[in-house]
Amino acid sequence: MGTTNTQAATPSSAPKTNRIGLQVIDYRGGKTTLCAGCGHNSISERIIEAMHEMGVTPERVAKLSGIGCSSKSPAYFMNRAHSFNSVHGRMPSVATGAMLANKTLIALGVTGDGDTVSIGAGQFIHLMRRNLPIIYIIEDNGCYGLTKGQFSATADLGSTLKSGIVNDLPPVDTCAMAVQLGATFVGRSFSGDKQQLHTMLKAAIAHKGTVMLDVVSPCVTFNDHEGSTKSYKYVQEHEEAINEVGFVPSFEEISVDYDPGTTFEVTMHDGSSLRLKKMEEEYDPTDRIAAVHRLMEAHQKGEVLTGVFYIDSKAPSFIDMLNLTDQPLATLPESVTRPGREVLAKCMEELQ
Repeated sequence: MGTTNTQAATPSSAPKTNRIGLQVIDYRGGKTTLCAGCGHNSISERIIEAMHEMGVTPERVAKLSGIGCSSKSPAYFMNRAHSFNSVHGRMPSVATGAMLANKTLIALGVTGDGDTVSIGAGQFIHLMRRNLPIIYIIEDNGCYGLTKGQFSATADLGSTLKSGIVNDLPPVDTCAMAVQLGATFVGRSFSGDKQQLHTMLKAAIAHKGTVMLDVVSPCVTFNDHEGSTKSYKYVQEHEEAINEVGFVPSFEEISVDYDPGTTFEVTMHDGSSLRLKKMEEEYDPTDRIAAVHRLMEAHQKGEVLTGVFYIDSKAPSFIDMLNLTDQPLATLPESVTRPGREVLAKCMEELQ
């Protein structure tokens, strides 16, 4: 009887899982319907990677958005998370309600420059000043990509539309606004800078206050032409990184090799470290006045300043200031959250 030589099958490598046993695929969403090459898709990919590497439980995330191309993005990542698409410019109030109802959630707001500044400026202002625990991402392309590319409030003075029309209005700098108003983690990145954005998002997940990230995200259909200051070419030619961002999660061994005096280290709320590597100048990201000054200076020079501009890991959040109960309000019984008839009668009597 003959024998057959069979080669033992090589076991395939097991899919890489994170610290809670999930694969990257567990953080993905539906197939994108945005234009091919849209910077918003790159941002979604970085969110997926950051959430996976930080070991975030998808079901503990509340994805919130408004109206616009950017506000479609949450459908393209973390399909196991909660999701709410709100009215144009009103996402901050929905996010505030969600976090007050259940402070154990991780709020992730994805919005656009029009949704935030043009129609939602009032809500943006109050969200920033309250320091609500939320990661607020502005996918900033300087135009209304959903309605044929008109200028938004972040379009730079002198930039042009594809039709040749020149913008004659000065822009709103959302980062300078956020720093002044009270946000406790403010930065800017570029959708094409994978490493910087990825690292900033991981640090944002560890922060327990308002994170405001303005991410320049060129609109390949309406705002990626010569004359646009939000195009890939312009940002690549004018970007100046204020610091090189390095983030070490607290659940990984910290091992660094750097020269003394070259790094500013911030301890995050969860014990993680945010390392800001100095580039051409000394910069203290805990100095609010310096942050605003540097942003205004960069604007005058025509620079697109990127990096973490300001961070305060010790400021109390909106949840802390309200002294909410340890148990999430949404889980409390009606007997606790709804006053009885006698309480209402007493209130009415006092108001007479």
